[in-house]
Amino acid sequence: MLHLSFHGAAGTVTGSRHLLRADDTRVLVDAGLFQGLKELRELNWKAPSFEPASIDHLLLTHTHIDHAGYLPRLVRDGYKGVVHCTPATQELAGLLLMDSARLQEEDAAYANKKGFSKHDPALPLYTSADAEAALARLRAVDYDAWLDLGPGLRARYRNAGHLLGSALIEVRAASAGRERTLVFSGDVGGYGMPLHPDPSPPPACDVLVIESTYGDRLHDTTPLADQMRGPLQETFARGGVVVIPAFAVGRAQQVTLLLGDMMRSGALPVVPIDIDSPMAVDATRIYGRHLSDHNLDAGLIEGGRSRICPESVRFHRTVEESKQLNDLAGPRVIISASGMLTGGRVLHHLCRRLPDDRTLVMLVGYQAAGTRGRDLLEGAKSLRIHGRDVEVRARLLVLHGLSGHADANELIRWVRSGEGKPAAVFVTHGEPPAAAALAQRVEKEIGARTFVPRLGAVFDLDSILAS
Repeated sequence: MLHLSFHGAAGTVTGSRHLLRADDTRVLVDAGLFQGLKELRELNWKAPSFEPASIDHLLLTHTHIDHAGYLPRLVRDGYKGVVHCTPATQELAGLLLMDSARLQEEDAAYANKKGFSKHDPALPLYTSADAEAALARLRAVDYDAWLDLGPGLRARYRNAGHLLGSALIEVRAASAGRERTLVFSGDVGGYGMPLHPDPSPPPACDVLVIESTYGDRLHDTTPLADQMRGPLQETFARGGVVVIPAFAVGRAQQVTLLLGDMMRSGALPVVPIDIDSPMAVDATRIYGRHLSDHNLDAGLIEGGRSRICPESVRFHRTVEESKQLNDLAGPRVIISASGMLTGGRVLHHLCRRLPDDRTLVMLVGYQAAGTRGRDLLEGAKSLRIHGRDVEVRARLLVLHGLSGHADANELIRWVRSGEGKPAAVFVTHGEPPAAAALAQRVEKEIGARTFVPRLGAVFDLDSILAS
C-alpha cells in the first residue's frame, strides 16, 4: 500500500507537509509553517489531520521556515521520531528555528501588552524551549547516502541548489510486488546562480512532487552585474550609501559575493561593506564551513580567502555597533535584515538614510503585498517606521533574477534533465495560477499525468500507477 497525502503547500506556497504511507510506515516530508494571509496563518493553530505521534520518520528538504518552521510545534504535540536532514540544514536550523520561536514569543508578549488577542493570555505557537527540543531530534545525513526507513523503504538526498544544505529527496518503496521511486523536489534552485550550484538532475522516478512557486513566470536574464554597475557607481561617486535589505540566510551571502567580485574586478571601487545582522553574521560563518564540500559553487576560495567575505566586509553583531553605522558617511554598503522591510535593524538605517537623495536602496528579493518593501517598490513618497512618517528621497534599484527558486522554464529544464519521465507528477507549493500553469506545461511538454492537489487530498499511488 502506497498513499500520498498533502497537508500543506497545496493551493499556497507555504506550510509544506507531505505524508507518505508505505504499508505501516509513515514518513512526513517537511514540516512547514503557514505564512502570509491571516487565514493561512490560522492553520498553524489547528491540529494537523494526522497524529504527530503516528509519524515514524520526518525528512526535511531544507531549513526555510515554510518547510521547517512547524517542527517545534509538531514535536511539542507528540512527534517522537528522528528528523533527518543534511549537515548544513542541521546547522542553519539552529539559527532559523530559534529565531522563529523568539518571534512567536515576542508576538504573544505584544498581544498581551496591547490586549488585542482573543485569548487571555495570548500564547506563542511555540517557545524557545520547544525549538530546542525539536533541534535535539535532528540527525544529519550526507548527500547521496541511503537512509533506511523501514522494511522495503529507503531515502537519500541530492542537492537542490536552492539554499545551503537544500535537497531533493529520492524515496524508494516496495509496494504491490515491485519497488517504486518517488522524488520530492523541495524548492528547486535556478541555473547559473551565484553561490549555490545548479540543482542535481532528478533520478528516474515513478512519482514526482514538484514545487511551482514561479510556475507561471520567467526571471529577468539580464546579468546581475550589469543591473548593479551603473546605479552603484553613481551612488559611490556622490559619496552615498547603498542600503540593501536582505534575508540573513542565503541572500545576504549572495549579495556580498556579487559585490566583492565586482570590486575585485574593478567594476566597482572598493568601499566598506557593512553586514549588520547577527543572524547574517552567524549564517556567513556556517556558509564558510561548507565552502569545500560541494554544497556551494566551486572556486569560492581565492588566494586563501573566501570570496563571500571580501576584505572590505565588516560584521556588526551588537546594537551599539549597529547604531555607530548611522554616523558613518559614504561611500559604503549596508546589508541588513529584514528583506521585506517588515522589521529588524534595516528600519533604523532607512530612517536615517531614506531622506537623503544620495542614498540608493537596493531591493534584492520578493516584496509581498502589505509590506514596506512593496510600498517602496510601488513608489511610496514616505514610509511609516517606528510611529513616524519617513520621507523617501532615496533612489531605488530593484535587482531582478536573484530568486532562489527556478522559474517556469527552469523547472521544465530540471524535470527534463533526469532520466526518463515520471508516470505521475504532483504540482505543489504554488499559488493556484502558478500551479495550474506548470501542471499544464508538464502534461504537454513532458507527457506525464499531472495532479494539482488540494489541501488534505489523499492519493492511492498503487492505483494511479497501475492505471
